[in-house]
Amino acid sequence: MKVKEIVLTVLLFCSVTIAVAQKKNNSESVLKPYYVVLLKKGPHRDQDSLSSAQIQKAHLEYIGKLAESGQLNIAGPFLDEGPLRGIFIFDSNSENEVIDLVSKDPAVQAGRLQYEIHPWMTQKGSCFK
Repeated sequence: MKVKEIVLTVLLFCSVTIAVAQKKNNSESVLKPYYVVLLKKGPHRDQDSLSSAQIQKAHLEYIGKLAESGQLNIAGPFLDEGPLRGIFIFDSNSENEVIDLVSKDPAVQAGRLQYEIHPWMTQKGSCFK
């Protein structure tokens, strides 16, 4: 699946949610920026099964910490076996902050994952806090 298709799918979901929110609340909509991170297969995926399981466990724990802090709104894997492995959507004030957070992910540090970041905007209160 191409980056544009993924982003369009997310946008479609949120546009439906926005329409419902606007019917409930006639106040002026407020757009808010977010950052979409596409996680892709990294160059170093040749770890043994024990090492890759440890990296995955640390990756999931790190995602949990980011979600608990409120910086990460959405995270999840893609279910096919293509080069795209997952998605993050961050609530952040800067791309540099997102780069810092994603680069600390144990799976990124191990080279199992690499990423690309795309600034994105949607109505505050629609599908994200």
